[in-house]
Order: sequence, then structure tokens, then C-alpha cells
Amino acid sequence: MSQPAIYIAVTSHGFGHAVRAATVAEELRQLCPDITLIFVTVAPEWLLKSYVQGDFIYRQRVFDVGVIQSDSLTMDKQATLSKMENIIATEEQIIAAEAEYIRQNNVKLIFADVPALAAPIARAAGVPCWMMSNFGWDYIYQPWGDDFAEVVSWIENYYSQSDRLFRLPLSEPMEVFPHITKMGLTGCKPRHEGLKTRFNLTASKENTILLTFGGLGLQDIPYNNLERFPDWQFITFDRTAPDLPNLVKVADDTLRPLDFMPLCGRVFSKPGYSTFSEAMCCDLPIVTLTRQGFAEAEVLLNGMQDYSDHQIVTIEEFFQGNWDFLHQPMLPPRKTEKLPKDGAAKIAQEISNYYLDCNDVLDD
Repeated sequence: MSQPAIYIAVTSHGFGHAVRAATVAEELRQLCPDITLIFVTVAPEWLLKSYVQGDFIYRQRVFDVGVIQSDSLTMDKQATLSKMENIIATEEQIIAAEAEYIRQNNVKLIFADVPALAAPIARAAGVPCWMMSNFGWDYIYQPWGDDFAEVVSWIENYYSQSDRLFRLPLSEPMEVFPHITKMGLTGCKPRHEGLKTRFNLTASKENTILLTFGGLGLQDIPYNNLERFPDWQFITFDRTAPDLPNLVKVADDTLRPLDFMPLCGRVFSKPGYSTFSEAMCCDLPIVTLTRQGFAEAEVLLNGMQDYSDHQIVTIEEFFQGNWDFLHQPMLPPRKTEKLPKDGAAKIAQEISNYYLDCNDVLDD
């Protein structure tokens, strides 16, 4: 019999879901190196490799679309609806094909973040479906009106069939899931040794800022404002950014924004769970844009204000202002308690325990 495998189904939206799923997968790999990791997603393979140090199988499949976007802030609701309706129309073929793949590859568990189709695939294959997220796609689509009503019902029906949800911090209630376990943040350790020298980071930590606006980035970032901060250094993964004396461009796919966080005084981002989670795990203050029309953003902004030193910048201040807000002091968190930082490790341990139980059953 081939070694046991885990089928990791990741939603087709941005980079954040893939990042936190890969963070858990790397923890699991260290606990159980004999479990084969199968990533089922269209998130880039290089992104997964930057988090998972060992081998894994990369299977490109689409189970949902999240939100169709031209950049990290601009949403196309009609295109999103059309693609979701197409997936729903072809769900029987998707379920049958993936269930067969699971049976053929000794998969013992589906771990999903957070495509609803993972639940019926698991049922068809005869394995459990565990999910992880801080929101469900039903929560995002619900405010978008009657056009999305059938899609919302379809998603909720399948979420309710999942066997377990690891609910991350900064979350909506997710009450449609029948079995919820609360977890801590899912950040992991940065790999920052030697980066300060390699990238010639000579400014003080307080005046070093990481700019990261998600996998889709932003259009027309006003980089000209950086000229007003000649003694500061800014770090970006945007390969289209202009060449400026105080802008460090990172073009190495093995490096992650996380790796630069210990070297920075703050991160400047848009609302996104994985960036917020990694920053909080590094105790790094967060400067964030607002984001209209995406329900998760309000939840994230509220949570960030509760648990992190922070600053909230409007879209108008970002695109039309001169970035004077960078001279303003950060606001302290509204709450004194800290969020636990062990979410990824604890989820990986739960998965490991499940596989150990499977082995005990086989041994008996």
C-alpha cells in the first residue's frame, strides 16, 4: 500500500488562503514526514514552495473562484457570478473525478481552505472533510443581493456537510459549519538571516516599511510619494515598481514578505488575513487601507484594531495624498490580551493525531 496522503483543497482566490494552508502543511510535514501532501489549487506552485520545504504533489483544479479581481481592491461581481454558476453546473463531473483520484492515491483526509465543493468530494470518496478559515464565501456573497442567493444557498448546503472547521481569529461567526474548533493565528517563523546585508537595508528599523498588497497587488501605486522620505527604506515585491533609491525590490520567489517583517518597523497592506496574522505573530504594527464591498474587510479591521498597533488609511489618502500619515504615531490595540500564535501548529497536530488513529485502526 502506498503511504497515506492528505488532499489540501485551496480556494481559487489570491494568495492568502494558499499561504495559511501551506503554513499548516509545513508544520504537518515536520510532524509526519511520511504523509504525502497533495495541494489541489491554482495558487502558484512557487508560492507553496516558499512555505513548504519538502516535496508535495501539485494538482491544478478549480473548485470556486472567490472574487474575480483586476487587483487587490477592484472586484468584478458579474464575472464572479458567471464563473460560480459554471462550477455549480459542472459539479457532478468535478466531484466524480476528484473522488476517484482520492481513492486511487490513499488519501485519508481532505483539508480545505475553504472551497465548499470539498465537502461533497469527501463524501463521495468516503473520507472526512476538515476545513479552516476565518470566513466562508457565503458571508462574502450574501450582501451582494438576490443575484447571488442561489450561490449562497449552494455554498451553505455544502459547508454544513463538512466534518470539522478550524475557525481562525479575526473571523465572522461561520455558524453554518456544524463542528467548530477555535484556533490561534497561523503565522510561521520568518527566514530573515542575512537579508539585511543582502538587500543593503541601512535605514533604522523604525524607518523601514514593508509594502505588500496581496498576490494581485494594486494598480497605480503612487510610488512618487517615497521621494518625500529620503532617509527611509521601503521594501516591495512588486516587480513593476519604479527604480527609486529608497525602494528595495524583491524578485526572489523563495522569499516571502514574512521574511522581511522582523527587519521592519511596520507593514503597509490592504485587509487580508494572512498578512495580518503573520504581522501579529511578529508583533509588527500594521498600516492598512480600507476595502469597500468585501465583508471580510470589516471583520479584519475590527480585529486588527483590537489586537495590534495600527493605523487605518483611506483610499483617498493613499492614492491622492502625500503619505504624511507615515509621520503619525500608531494607535495601540484596544484590548490588552494577545491572540495565541500557535494555530498552524495545533491544526497540524490535530491532523497528525487523526492519521495516527487511522494507523492504529489498520494495525488492529
